[in-house]
Amino acid sequence: MKTISNTPMPASQLDQLEELAHAAPAELHDVLNSLVASLREGDEIVAVDPQKAITPSQAAKHLGMSRTHLYKLLDNGTIEFHRVGRDRRIFLRDLKQFAVQRDTERRDLAERFSSQDRDRSAAVDEIVDLL
Repeated sequence: MKTISNTPMPASQLDQLEELAHAAPAELHDVLNSLVASLREGDEIVAVDPQKAITPSQAAKHLGMSRTHLYKLLDNGTIEFHRVGRDRRIFLRDLKQFAVQRDTERRDLAERFSSQDRDRSAAVDEIVDLL
């Protein structure tokens, strides 16, 4: 994993990079926009090999969960892994896929709760209007 320290870039160069992103294919467009956003915020940029395998401890730390919970996800097949001898390893691409899916499910759940609250409020308002 290679970390690139962020040195300040002139805004004009970042603007040019954004213009380049708009003309790029969709896959490159997303990468360039993420890069520009990170550079503007002063974040470090980390390049990783998706084929790199990490330990369950590293994966749990990356996901912000306990190793015990991660092992449950591995055992029930939620996150793919492979074995190296008797040890488990997780490819970064599989970990990223799980993280994206988890975030999508969280957003969907939050939207459903929000929608239920709006529906409930509308129903209460209608009942109040009828009284």
